[in-house]
Amino acid sequence: MKPLARRAATLALACSALAALTVGAGGAQAFAASGPNTGATEAPGGTAAFPALNPAALEAAIQTRPADGSAGAIVRVGEPGQLWKGSTVDSQTGRKIPENAHFHAGSISKVFQSTVTLQLAAEGRLDLDQTVQHYLPGLLPDTFQPITVRQLINYTSGLPDVDEGKPDAGVDDTIANRYTFRTFDEVIQDTLRPADRPWPGPHFAPGTEQEYNSLAFRIGGKLIERITGNSFKEEVTDRILGPLHLDQTSVPEDDSELPRPYLHGYMTDSRGEAVDVSEQGGTPSNMISTPADLDHFMTALFQGRLLPAAQQNELFTLPKDDEGKLVPFVGGTSCNKVACFGAGLMSTPLPNGAVLWGKTGHDDGYANGMFATRDLSIRAVYSVSNLSSDFAVPSPLADRLLGAVLAPPAW
Repeated sequence: MKPLARRAATLALACSALAALTVGAGGAQAFAASGPNTGATEAPGGTAAFPALNPAALEAAIQTRPADGSAGAIVRVGEPGQLWKGSTVDSQTGRKIPENAHFHAGSISKVFQSTVTLQLAAEGRLDLDQTVQHYLPGLLPDTFQPITVRQLINYTSGLPDVDEGKPDAGVDDTIANRYTFRTFDEVIQDTLRPADRPWPGPHFAPGTEQEYNSLAFRIGGKLIERITGNSFKEEVTDRILGPLHLDQTSVPEDDSELPRPYLHGYMTDSRGEAVDVSEQGGTPSNMISTPADLDHFMTALFQGRLLPAAQQNELFTLPKDDEGKLVPFVGGTSCNKVACFGAGLMSTPLPNGAVLWGKTGHDDGYANGMFATRDLSIRAVYSVSNLSSDFAVPSPLADRLLGAVLAPPAW
């Protein structure tokens, strides 16, 4: 199983980098200091001016540098009437990375899962305000207060994260165990009722705060399977991948192989050698995709082709307290003190008044992102091949790329 706790701590790095360079800041966290996101939603008809795509700036931004800790990248950037695709050379193989290469999507799968959950709500098959304890009796220990389905997907459940309290594995052990696959039940039970350490309790009362959490989505995956009687793979395939013809996206389950061509992911072991970890295990919600497929998925989702209006608005609605204020964000730097996640999606306000919505995703050897404004006046998908085993290290390559998208130099 991948080290989800480490992964969760860094999910905002690329998203904050999207905006950091647009205000002339040097660090990936800099934009967060410019002010909280004070709006719960972004109006679908709102527009903001973005510079035309600058191919030379984009090409220069993604070229790998020695200090990047990256082996290469693939990128797809679009504005109305414009599309730019790019890739670098893989520094380990010396070969050009195909622009249509497959990669492990990491937590971007949470957006697919949220979409399926909201579709089930639209169909009346589940109630977002009903509790996990109602649908999955006995799953949570009695120490947990009632948690609603909505709180699972908008990061306000108060649940502990995956494998909380388990000692971090060393890089060599992580590499050696990269093929490990765990079912939803195994992840849930290993986390909530571990045999080798105290059972973790809630972080806060459900709905009162927001904190990035992956266990909630493992429980959400099990809920989808319980409600439908089908596997997570079957539901995502039948509801999203098939109808949108996302033929290059898959839910591999326990199949560790990637379709070709693929972006190689690496981890640097304790001897300083880059190890190819492209083949790896995970959980039933792991997904593999390409820049074009994620671009098409995000476009269809934002255009309302997958959800009725009421359920689509859940994606873009930030949780508030009884006084109408955004709930506090705790336990990390993903948001600037107050909630910035809707149902699956993360929001990042920009200096020009626009709001980017999207999701980052990390798997061993991969750092990815897909982001767009709600009106699709700008959209971007990227995957960076990591060399660092520390997901908390910002990606300079991603910083440069996203700065070139939003504030290209005047050449």
